[in-house]
Amino acid sequence: MDKILGGLVLVNGTDIWKEYGVFLVEDKRGGMDNLTAILTPSKTKKDTAVSIREEQGEKYSATLTPRNEPRDITLNFALYDKTQAGWLRKYFSFINFLKQGKGGWLDIVFTQLDLTLHVKYSESPKFTPLTYLWKEGVNAGKFKVKFREPVPII
Repeated sequence: MDKILGGLVLVNGTDIWKEYGVFLVEDKRGGMDNLTAILTPSKTKKDTAVSIREEQGEKYSATLTPRNEPRDITLNFALYDKTQAGWLRKYFSFINFLKQGKGGWLDIVFTQLDLTLHVKYSESPKFTPLTYLWKEGVNAGKFKVKFREPVPII
């Protein structure tokens, strides 16, 4: 699986598959939730309008300069390990790695898209076990992580 998943997603230069056994996953077969989250443009900031009671509508500056609002990006990850202890260690380490970042910041590189997002960790709103984590053996789980991109690239 190293040849397939290795090097696809780097966080602050760390290959998350090789270091933590973590990779991007979709909720449904053929899903595109991660790609949609990555490529959905941010909203633009509202332009200041002047509304004069005696005139129809509202007036804007002759030249508008669109600026982006910050955006939230929620990605779906999965983690796999051959042992229960290894799985728990990697899961806790990965979440703490995301929370700490480098000075709190994360540069997430999607190598296949040649795209880097500069974000901060916000929360992990949902965890779903894929195996019975109370038993020894192969363990897997998937979880969502929400990031905040204060200065969106799109």
